[in-house]
Amino acid sequence: MERIQLTDDLSFSRFIHGSWRLADWQYSTKKTLDLIEHAMDRGITTFDHADIYGGYTCETLFGDALNEKPSLRYQMELVTKCGIVLPSEQRPKHYNTTKPHIIASVEQSLRNLRTDYIDLLLIHRPDPFMDPHETADAFVRLKETGKVRHFGVSNFKDHQWRMLESHMTFPLVTNQLELSAYHLENFEDGTLNLCQEKRIAPMAWSPLAGGSIFNGTDEKAIRLRQTLQEVGHEIGADRIDEVLYAWLIRHPAQIMPIIGSSKKERIDAAVKSLDLSLNHDQWFAILQSSMGHSVP
Repeated sequence: MERIQLTDDLSFSRFIHGSWRLADWQYSTKKTLDLIEHAMDRGITTFDHADIYGGYTCETLFGDALNEKPSLRYQMELVTKCGIVLPSEQRPKHYNTTKPHIIASVEQSLRNLRTDYIDLLLIHRPDPFMDPHETADAFVRLKETGKVRHFGVSNFKDHQWRMLESHMTFPLVTNQLELSAYHLENFEDGTLNLCQEKRIAPMAWSPLAGGSIFNGTDEKAIRLRQTLQEVGHEIGADRIDEVLYAWLIRHPAQIMPIIGSSKKERIDAAVKSLDLSLNHDQWFAILQSSMGHSVP
C-alpha cells in the first residue's frame, strides 16, 4: 500500500484503521487481534485511537489484543488523542489541554495500549481555554522522554493551528479533519488549504459521512448517491464507498482516510479504491452534486 511521509522518520499507511467503535463491536480479544492482522495484511499499519473512545475503554481493548502478539507493535503506527474530558456526576464535559492533563493522559494511554511510546499524539478538539505555551511545553516534555514521537491536532481551523504552532519549537505534523464528499466545510473554509500550505497530509475522519450517503433520505444524500453510482459504473467500482474513498484520495492534499468499520469487506473495499482513478470531470461532478449547484 502507498505510504504517506509525514516527517523524515514517520510515515503512515494511506488508509488508517479507526478504533472509536471498538467497544460497540463487543469483540473478543482473539477476534480483535484477527481484525488488526487483517488490516495489516492489506498494508494498513496505522491505527487511530483517543483516550475517551468507548468511555475510556477502546485503547485497553486494543492493547489487550496487541499483548497477544507484541511483535506487531513494531510493524504499526499508533495514534491517540487527548484533551476531551467526558461528563460525570462531579463535572460537565469540558476540554483540558493543560500540561498535567496531557502528560497524565499519555501515561494512561501507554498503559492501555501496552506500549512504551506513541507515534503521534493529537489534541482532540480546539480548547477555548488553552494556554498554548503550556500545551507546547507538555509536548516538549513528552518528546524529550521518548513517550511521544510526534504531535498534531484534530478539528483545528487554520487560525487555531497557527496559534498553537507559534508557541512550539518543532512543527505539528497533521490535522485530523472531517472530510467527505457529503461534508465540505473543511474544503471550503481554508482549513484544507492550510494543510497544503504547510505541506502536511491530513487525516480524514468520517470519510463515508457516517453512512448518511448510503441510507439518507434528504435531497442531498439522494442526489449524491445517484452521482456516486454513475461515476462508480464509469470507473469500475463495485460499491459507492469505493468511489467516496477514491474521491478523497484523488485530492492533491494527500488525504489519509480513517476506516471506522469492523467488517473485513469494508476494509477490503477501501483498499480496492486505491486502484480506482477519477478524472477531473468525475471529481467535479461529485463535488457539484454535493453542493447542489455548479461551481461559480
